[in-house]
Amino acid sequence: MIIEENDKLILITNDDGLYAAGLKTLTGIMKEFGKVVVISATESMSGMSQALTVKEPIRVKLLDEDDSYRIYACSGTPTDGVKLAINQLLGRVPDLIVSGINHGSNASASVLYSGTMAAALEGCLYGITSVGFSLNSYSPAADFSACEDYIRKVCRMLLFEPLPKGICLNVNIPALPPGEIKGIRVARQAKGNWQEEFEKRKDPMGKTYYWLTGYFKNHEPEAEDTDEWALQNGFVSVVPVTTDMTAHGYIDTLKTKF
Repeated sequence: MIIEENDKLILITNDDGLYAAGLKTLTGIMKEFGKVVVISATESMSGMSQALTVKEPIRVKLLDEDDSYRIYACSGTPTDGVKLAINQLLGRVPDLIVSGINHGSNASASVLYSGTMAAALEGCLYGITSVGFSLNSYSPAADFSACEDYIRKVCRMLLFEPLPKGICLNVNIPALPPGEIKGIRVARQAKGNWQEEFEKRKDPMGKTYYWLTGYFKNHEPEAEDTDEWALQNGFVSVVPVTTDMTAHGYIDTLKTKF
């Protein structure tokens, strides 16, 4: 693939693995907008957040290439993949980084754990317009067709109106037939947290292990300006996310303590 200066260059990754249906759908859509480079681990990296591979070498293999795209398999995390692509593989800074389509919502506190959103946030740190897409379905047979028009709409806007540095978008799409989605709502992150529970089990050798389970608790289910409310009421939620995690509203109060 030869990338001319006037070509739009789009980097795609995910955390569900190279062969996930969401990544395949996203790649097909993004080919409509420019030259595409895909980098992903061959296995799932869900829940890796901003993890980096630091104790072993990272392997990258070019799997396929033609005039419009390249596909790389990477042994590292989504964040590793973005860093490697920008620093070693692309040849120039991409115009857009797109992550997903994730199996399952990354609304509210899930953004803290998400490898999908970690890739978008890593793009922010490089000053590159970035977006993460998620479908609110964990089914292996999830239907991603409802995502397509909304992904096109968001990415068309981002390519012509890049985001301010340090901001990316977290886009979550309800698992509904296309005709039942009510549109897009720009929202804020809902306040909530995962209530983790662990099941104590025995393996075939009789040794104890623990399996993470749990459920999400929304602390403000009636708040109509949140991403969780939008999803539960049939809207695509779009949340601007910043890499600055400072609690600015508490700075002056904290100063009085010291």
